[in-house]
Amino acid sequence: MPTLLAQLAPQRGSQYTDLVAALAPHELALSPLGSRLRTIVPITLAGQAYLHCTLDAMPTAQEWAALGAPALISTFFETFDRLGDLPGPWLRPLELPFIPAFPPDLAIARRYRGKTNELLAHLLCNLARGASAFAATPWSELRVCDPLAGGGTILFTALILGAEVAGVEQDAQDVQSTATYVRQFMVEARLACRIKEERLRGLGKRWSFGLGNPPRRCLLAQGDTAQSAALMAGFKPHLIVTDLPYGIQHQGPLRDLLSRSLPVWAGMLPPGGGLAFAWDATRFPREEMTVLVETTAALAVRNAPPYDRLAHRVDRVIKRRDLLVATRL
Repeated sequence: MPTLLAQLAPQRGSQYTDLVAALAPHELALSPLGSRLRTIVPITLAGQAYLHCTLDAMPTAQEWAALGAPALISTFFETFDRLGDLPGPWLRPLELPFIPAFPPDLAIARRYRGKTNELLAHLLCNLARGASAFAATPWSELRVCDPLAGGGTILFTALILGAEVAGVEQDAQDVQSTATYVRQFMVEARLACRIKEERLRGLGKRWSFGLGNPPRRCLLAQGDTAQSAALMAGFKPHLIVTDLPYGIQHQGPLRDLLSRSLPVWAGMLPPGGGLAFAWDATRFPREEMTVLVETTAALAVRNAPPYDRLAHRVDRVIKRRDLLVATRL
C-alpha cells in the first residue's frame, strides 16, 4: 500500500501546537482523502512531527483538488523505503493545486481582543464543507456566513480559501473597524476594493465589498444575529461557520442566544448545507449542545467518530473547547 507523510503545521506557541497534534488526524480522516486512508499514525522524523498514512491507493488529481487547503497540515510527502541501494525513508514532496485567493496575511495581520485563532477558523471552514453536500464543490463556488463575526477572522479565512463571505456582528465599533481594516489591507496589497455602504431600515448598517479581480463579494452587517437572514438579504450561504462567544459563563444566556438564532441560521442554508461552530464546553457538555441544536433547528449533528473527538484544551480558563458539525435536513 502507498504511504504518505503529512507534516503538521508548525506553531510557535505550545497552545496551538497541542491543538494541531490533537486535531490534525481527525481533520485528515474527515477530508476528501479520508476514504483512501487505512491507518494514521503520529511519528517524529528528524525532529519534525508528521502523520504516517497508509492508503489503499494514491489520491486522484480530482481528490487532491477537492482537498483544497488543510488547516493543520502544511505539506504532504510520498515516501519510499529505498532509493536504489540507499535505505530510506525517502520523501518526495507533493505539490497541491490549491492557490490562495487572497494573501494569507489578510487573516493573520489583524490583532484584536478575543480573536479566533486562524487555525481554528480554517479548520471550522473545512469541517463545515466536508460534512455538507458541497464537499467536492470548489471554494470559489461557495458562500460562507459567520453570524457572530467579531473582528472577521473566519470571514477572512474563507475569503483566502476562495469563497464569498458575509458576516453579522452586534457591536457597531467592531463592524466599523473591520470594514476599515479590509479597505486599508486591500489598498496596501494593491488589490481592487469596491465599497458600498447602506442602511437597512429597522435593522442596522451594511457594507458591501467587491474584493480583488474578478471581484469576490464580502458583506459586513451590524445588527442582531437573530436577524441574519434579513441583514444578509440577497446572500444565500452554503456554509455557516462561527465561534460562539466565550464570555458567556453560564448556560442560560448561551441557550437563549442559540434558541433565538439557530432556526434563523438553519433557514438560510440549502438542504445539505453545513454548519460548524466552536464553543466552551467546560460547563456546557457536548450531549446537551447536540440536543439543543437538533431540537431547535432543522439540523442533524454529526456525532459519529471522529466528529465526537474534536474536543481539546485551550488554556486554564477554557479547559475544554469542542467543535460541533451539522447539516441542514
